[in-house]
Parts: sequence; C-alpha cells; structure tokens
Amino acid sequence: MLRIGIDIGGTFTDFAIWDGEGSGYREVEIFKIPSTPPHFADGVKRGLLRLMEQGRLHRDKPALIVHGTTVSTNAVIERSGPPLALLTTKGFRDVLEIGRLRLDNPTDMFGQRAKPLIRSNMVFEIDERLLADGSVEVPIRDGDVIRAATSALQGSASAIAVCFLHSYRNPIHEKRAGAVIKEHFPTAEFVLSHEVWAQQGEYERANATLLNAYARTAMIGYLAELRQFLEVELPQVRLLVTKSNGGAMSLDEAVRLPIHTLLSGPAAGVSAASVLGSMVAEPNLLTMDMGGTSTDISIIRGHQGVVAHEAKVGDFPITMPVSAIEAIGAGGGSIAWLDGPILKVGPRSAGAFPGPACYAKGGTEPTLSDAYLICGYLSEDVPLADDLRLRRDLAEAAFRPLADALGFDLVKAAESCITVATANMLASALPFMARLGVAPAELTLMVFGGAGAIHGPLLASELGIPRVVVPRVSSVFCAFGCLVSDLLYDLISNVQGVGLTGALLREHFADLRRAGAEWLRRQAQPTEVTYELFAHVRYRGQSFDVDTRLHEHGLDADGLEHVTTAFHEEHERLFKHCHPTREIEVLALRVRVRGALPRPGTDGLNKAVESVNVESRRTRRLRFQGEWHDAVQVKQAGLAPGWRTHGPAIVEQETATTIVPPGFALEVGKFGDLILQKEH
Repeated sequence: MLRIGIDIGGTFTDFAIWDGEGSGYREVEIFKIPSTPPHFADGVKRGLLRLMEQGRLHRDKPALIVHGTTVSTNAVIERSGPPLALLTTKGFRDVLEIGRLRLDNPTDMFGQRAKPLIRSNMVFEIDERLLADGSVEVPIRDGDVIRAATSALQGSASAIAVCFLHSYRNPIHEKRAGAVIKEHFPTAEFVLSHEVWAQQGEYERANATLLNAYARTAMIGYLAELRQFLEVELPQVRLLVTKSNGGAMSLDEAVRLPIHTLLSGPAAGVSAASVLGSMVAEPNLLTMDMGGTSTDISIIRGHQGVVAHEAKVGDFPITMPVSAIEAIGAGGGSIAWLDGPILKVGPRSAGAFPGPACYAKGGTEPTLSDAYLICGYLSEDVPLADDLRLRRDLAEAAFRPLADALGFDLVKAAESCITVATANMLASALPFMARLGVAPAELTLMVFGGAGAIHGPLLASELGIPRVVVPRVSSVFCAFGCLVSDLLYDLISNVQGVGLTGALLREHFADLRRAGAEWLRRQAQPTEVTYELFAHVRYRGQSFDVDTRLHEHGLDADGLEHVTTAFHEEHERLFKHCHPTREIEVLALRVRVRGALPRPGTDGLNKAVESVNVESRRTRRLRFQGEWHDAVQVKQAGLAPGWRTHGPAIVEQETATTIVPPGFALEVGKFGDLILQKEH
C-alpha cells in the first residue's frame, strides 16, 4: 500500500513517498511544493494532486498519509486564536498569573513573566474541592457551572477549558462540569484537563488545557478542509497526524487533542533518525535539523529517541512526554548583526519572505545563507529547491556595511558569521548532552534540513564527534519521519502518596495497558504492538524525579525492588552517583504503547545503482579556517555505494548541498547516504 509522509515548513511543504511493495528506503521518492501560508492546506492538496496526475494516487486504491503540521504551533506562538475561558476551583483564579517561582533567566534584571493566554476576567471560579487523595470535600453544583459558562460565552469565548484541583487523581467534578456544559450549551466547545494530560501541577495542567483549546480552534478548520478534500478526491485514503512524542494518531484524535501536534514537526525528524540509525547500525546519535530560522538538536540512545517531560511552545510550558529537542536560534536565514563591537548571528531571521539577500526576494540584511554563498559553500550556478537561483552580488551588498563596521573584508566577515553560528550551536549542544548524560565521543552526528549538510560537519569538528551521516533524503527528512512513524500513545497514573506494593504496581500497569490497547483500536491496524513501562522516581525530599525504564519481567517477582534498582542505576548513569540506602518515592507510573506500521526497510539493497561520471564534475573555491582551497571537486547525486573521496569536497544533490571539510573522508553508504569520517 502506498504510504506518503508530508511535513509543512515555512518555505516548503515536503513529501516522501514509499510504494510499500517490495521496495525499501533506497526507493523512497521525495519532492517539495512551495508552502502556501496562511492557507497551508492548499500546498498539501497541490502535492497530492500532482501524485494523482502522475498515476501514483488513485480514487479507488487505499493509501496512508501521515502528516506533520505547524498550524497549531503557529497559532500558539502568534497568539492568533480567538478568546477562551477557564473554569477553575474557587481560590485558584490567579493560577495562570502566579505560575511558578522559578524564572526563565534569573540573571535578566529586566525579564518579565509571560502573559497568560487569556485575560483574568475570563477565568471563572467554581465552588468545588477535591482533596489530594481524590475524595470530595466540597461537591460541585450544576448551577455554578451554568452561570460560569453563561458568562464565558457572553464574553465571546470560543471554547471553555476546565481545570479543577486534584482532577488528575479523580476526574469526577470535571466530568460533571463537562456534562452540564454539553447539556445546557450543546454547541459550546469545552476541554477537560484530565483528558489532556492527567498529571499533578495545577499551573502546567491549566496551561495544557488552554493550549489544547487554543490549538483546537486553529486545527479544526484546517483538518476539516483536508478531510473534505480526501473524501471527495481520494475516499480510500486514510490520514494520520504526527505527534510531539514522535508517533502518529488518527485524524479524529488530532481534532480532539491537537496539543499533541505542537512539536510534531521536529519530533518527526527524531523518529526518522531513529529508524535510519537502526538501518545503518548507528545506535547513538546527535541529530541536527537545520532550517531557515533555527536548528533543532536531539539525542538517540540505543536506537530510541530520548524523551523529555517538559518543553515550551512560545511562552508556555508543556509537561507531557515529548521528544527531547533543543532549539537553537541559528538557521540559514539567521541575520548577522553587531551588538556594540560584538558580532552576533540570530536569533532574528529573514524568514521565508523576504528571506536572505541572495534569494533576490527583497532581503537586504546579511544572513548565514549569504555567508555560505560568499565562502563558496553554495553556488550561483546550482539552483536551490523550486529553481531558486542565488545572487552573489546581493549577498556581498548585504555584507558590506557589516564588514566595514568590523574592519574586515567581505570574505572574512562572512566566515566570521559562520564561526559565530557554530559557536552558538556549540554553546547549546554541550549542556544539552550533559543534561542527558551522553558524551560527544559516544555519538554520530546525523544532519538534515535545508542547511544541515552544510553546517553539520563544522559543528562535528568543534564537538569532537568523529562521524557524520547525511541521509539521502536529508532535505525532506521530517517528511520521511512522518512516513516511518508508528502509532504512539503515552498514559500516566499518579501514585504519589499511595502505599505501593508489588501487586498494586502490577495492577496500575495492567490498567494502563488496557487503556493503551483501547486507544490503539481506535487508530489503525498495527502490525505489532509493544508496551514500554516507566516510573517517575526520586529520593524522598529531592526536588526533581528521574524517568526510569522498567522491564516487565522485573515486575513478576518483587516489583518494588526492581523499581528501586532501576532508579539507582539510572541516577548513577545521569549524575555519576546514587544512594542505595536512601528512601525513594514513586510519583507516577507511565506506559508507552507502540503500534508498528509498515515502513521502508532494507528491501532492494541488492539492486544495481547507476553511478554518475565523477571525473567530469566542476570545481570551485571553498573557504575554511581563514584559507581558500582552490579547485575543490564538486560531485553530484547518484554516486554509487562505496564511492569515496577526501575533503575538501562538495556533493550537490537536488535539494541539499553537503560540505566535506579538510580532514574528513567521505564514503557513500549502502543506501546512498553520505558518511563523513574524521581522519586521524
């Protein structure tokens, strides 16, 4: 069955297509369509219509589309959604204003708290109360809910979020509030916090509930438009939507809980890296997704993406399992500027429009892409995607004022910008890896995105990472990630304060597994189902917990002893110390259910691959570390597996350019990926 991955970016909408009939990763096809903001669905439809015209998609044949989108993310970052209302427990009206004690940047004397998504006059108190154990202290009254909902809707609220104290332990009052709203206001949209993510922490849970309501208003129309298009043009096609945890979910689930799509784009790239890493025997990876505005990095350990339990979208925290991703304000469109005498690059970006000066779309400020062109990393002779041709004269004109201010010539100013951008990445990558307990020497760098193959080898040299992998589909790698995503669902049970026994531990996990199996039944038919078990554990009195992976066989005997041992081992790995005699505390139990879907693998590996005539390729000058390298060979896509060369060199593919710095050797891998190895 044909499977299509689609990822929307600010500039291009990417497609990856797999026939699914005896073909493998090497036969995955890719193309790009210019994105169509603000009507992003138009770009998706254009790409699907192209596939129909080519005879790849048919009305009467089944196919699966897995789609990543930034529609919900943009709505939250831009705060472009309609007004919302929040119903909360009496006495907690200011929960959004108070937030948490910790500051984002304690050294910023001018820092301000982020403004909540809603005004305080749209927060309504309900006289109800549950205790921490879930028992009812003050029963909820229907009349209070009716009055609050009436005021909210009269205040033009498009949706009502409900977040009551301790509903993660017992959702009885939230369920009743939802039933009352549905009965008396049948057309009103509402979201209940325990259905979004039932975890302790009123501020984070209230934010998550509002974010879900906010994203829902943006996603409903977008997904409805795609659904209608498919029902009319491709009635046999099924649509799944990618999630922030790197998995996928059904269209109906995405409409109900769009909060899970907020970080889905970068997460799809991590999923792709995990799958490709398994195929090329690279279990431990640092991933680098470099686009026009930013660079996202993540970690793969043992072929599995590292999970974070806290992230940010815009100004707001999300406390649920997501792919651990660090965003760095350095992309191909990042603008170079002077802060007094200090050269800085980013975080401000030229964006898709007007874009870098060399794009000839009206941009006049110097960007990293302009620096690449001046230093020979990009060429005027070779167009980028969508036949975009670069202009060196415009890049030089943009850099001239900056170079004059620095007292440098144009080339030195451009190379300095590349160096500063690399330093920015280094300053974020090292602490990120340290927090996750990994060392650069243990990792291989996998680069993707429009600029990843240009800048990735430079970052690898600075980090001391000896090996770099450039996927053959690097420019649409997140779309490939959609293509290879599995159904993935996280469930949590709060057990803090509960007297856990081995039997109770197994009972909680059994309940979570049953709920996960029911979720899978509503999504799609997987080829294989697996369950991963975790516990959130800390030493009693510790201010943070450690996500501890458990093994099912360890729960068969003394489950609590297994939890304790696993926690000490993980604490030792992360922090290089543990305290086996200290008392521990289990805060929550979590199950991740994975439903495997068909994906491209190593099929077709023995098929012959036609190699290009590498002897007739062009040359150009490259600038590295203050020196020009003349007559650098320029190769093109189509190099056969096993082909080798040494840096400096350039490989130009249809949608990406790979730079091989001096001191690196390049080999074409068995699937057509490019593998750079540091030479000793």
